[in-house]
Amino acid sequence: MASEEELFASVDALLEEEPQLPSPAERARLREAAGITQARLAVALKTSTQSIKNWENGRSEPKEPRLSAYQRLLKGWAAKHPAHSALSTPTPGAVPITVPQPEPAPKAFTGPAAPEARTAAPVKAPAAPVVPEPAARPAARPVTSSRRPAAKKAAMPAADPRFPHGPLAVLDGDGSAYGVDGVVLDCPATTIPDLVEWTLRESGLGAAKLHRYGKDSDPLIVLTAAAAVKFGLPERLEGHEQRRSLRLSEDHPVVKQVLKARWQLTQRGFGPWARIYRKAQGRERQCVQLAILSWDALDERSWPGVAEMTPADIARVLGVYAQRVITPRGSTAVSGLELMTALRPPTRAVRDEATGNWVPGHNPGSLGTDPMDPAPPEATPEHPVVVQSGWTGGFLNEEAYQWVRPVDTLSDEECLLPYAVGLDLNTAFLAAASRLVVGLSAPDHFHTPTFNPKIPGSWLVDLSHVELDPRLPSPFTPDGTRPTGPAWYQTHTVAYAQELGYNVQPIEAYLRRETGAYLDPWHDRLKTAYVDTLADLGVTRDLDDRAFLAAMEQHKQVDPALAAVLTAIKATVKGGVGKLRERPQGRHYRDGERWPALERPTWRPDIRAAVISKARVNMHRKLLNMSRMTGLFPLAVLSDCVVYPSPGASPLDFLPYAASGKPQPGGFRLGPTPGLAKLEGVQEMSWAVDLMEQGLNPARHIKGGDAVLDEGE
Repeated sequence: MASEEELFASVDALLEEEPQLPSPAERARLREAAGITQARLAVALKTSTQSIKNWENGRSEPKEPRLSAYQRLLKGWAAKHPAHSALSTPTPGAVPITVPQPEPAPKAFTGPAAPEARTAAPVKAPAAPVVPEPAARPAARPVTSSRRPAAKKAAMPAADPRFPHGPLAVLDGDGSAYGVDGVVLDCPATTIPDLVEWTLRESGLGAAKLHRYGKDSDPLIVLTAAAAVKFGLPERLEGHEQRRSLRLSEDHPVVKQVLKARWQLTQRGFGPWARIYRKAQGRERQCVQLAILSWDALDERSWPGVAEMTPADIARVLGVYAQRVITPRGSTAVSGLELMTALRPPTRAVRDEATGNWVPGHNPGSLGTDPMDPAPPEATPEHPVVVQSGWTGGFLNEEAYQWVRPVDTLSDEECLLPYAVGLDLNTAFLAAASRLVVGLSAPDHFHTPTFNPKIPGSWLVDLSHVELDPRLPSPFTPDGTRPTGPAWYQTHTVAYAQELGYNVQPIEAYLRRETGAYLDPWHDRLKTAYVDTLADLGVTRDLDDRAFLAAMEQHKQVDPALAAVLTAIKATVKGGVGKLRERPQGRHYRDGERWPALERPTWRPDIRAAVISKARVNMHRKLLNMSRMTGLFPLAVLSDCVVYPSPGASPLDFLPYAASGKPQPGGFRLGPTPGLAKLEGVQEMSWAVDLMEQGLNPARHIKGGDAVLDEGE
């Protein structure tokens, strides 16, 4: 007979299930039968027409609260317009249900059959994470200590009743804990263990999970310098190691205090981002994230000016980020990676047919729970796969552009133009992640396979025969030089050579049989966060190009707090992609040893390569189309920034427009959406030529940064 705990687990699993919808085709049929257009339905559900299209072709699914509203509408239509077939006629008042299936693997490989997959034995189901409900909440009081008048506030969703005070708080030295929406709590804690207990039992802080199979976000407490000193922590964390590697020594009084109270620290120890936890007891999850401002927890590059804001304003910045992206758990790179897992949890509850119990099972479309070694050409030179096998066959070199056009290819007409104008693609790597099919299983090795652009993987191909205009960078190398022989390329790079009309004959390949658009929900959430935050700063989709350029000139001054959120969102994209191939850290590392990042299922250099390959190919396609439409060729490219010679100081002076005044598709277009362009900067043409003659990249100086994706903490 089933135990009470097993029955409760089964019931909880049913309660957590989201409303089921009919198949995408049935959704479209019901809408058409009701005589409603996609645009009209989008207005009714307060979403975009593209979202309706995606729901009806199976590319995405609605989320709450639209999910329940959409289901209610479909039920009503199903009752009025039943299908003619007896098999598809729904029960009165019900909507036909289809169980979503995993995406099928691409068609036939030319190599040998795949080795048999090993089936992992089911493991004991972990208890569902639940934040304990405190007996009493501390009274909240309004904020009264901000140096800046309140600006337009980003809209926040209705509070989760389990977490009435939001996802986080910024704690000052006087015991005031500043939360989102102007809430201030009184925190009586005088030690770090007391602070952890107060946060879990009384604060009402936390955030609901982003996916039904995921976990709630642990509460975040940000300590000001005064609060850190109050709890016995040093105001600054100094040492010879890199800032992100610094931590308190194991014999520090605060560390001893934490351990004596039977709390634990993660392997990162007590550093700028410290996680303090106890192993879950039953269904109760006990974990608190701390961030110490004076230890540089909020990096100035990702969070410009935030560490110097008042506690109330810091809470506002981090609160908007938590609501739109995720509650921070470390650097923006760490948060970018955590967001991938939060939106694609590795496991879901499945029923064990032998026992009837609910146990953790693989969640289709996720990366699973176990780390996966890359193919040798996808690894880094110090990786054990390379060192232990003695691999000498070369590596993928899928990196962002760092190219300067040879000066001798400049014409007199170009040199006489007065301006060099820099265009920057909005979150180019995020745009590349959209609908990106990546491998979900281990790589298999093939010899002389037939190239298939639908199969993600790494291909050894000779592309040195591809002839392109020398005034454009090669699409196959980061420095834009022409390949000199066989090299390893990601699928998108090889597919682009085929798109250009050239024959490709792979010599070898490492390919993956199980595939899926793993990054789609990550892309969708970050895109929405980026576009919504820009809109709050006055840069909306309905602006024409002139108004867009004017709005972009002023957007950082509209609201510095939201401008910092925008920067953090962009850093989350780049950092998250970069961290898919985090390199070893520390002075004591030796080649061939495993490093901690390799134990994550999200250590996937092949996925990083796929994103960068697609972004670089997208950039080259625009460059090529621009040369065909306008006769203009770039001076330099750095990652997502391209510099063009121009007769005027505005992109409007050289971008391609139709006679009607509308931008022509295919080339660069202005706008706030990821993948579209904005003005990055303007310089004199003579200045750009001088840099090029010195072998320097004008795009680097205009952009004020580089193309390296952050691979650290």
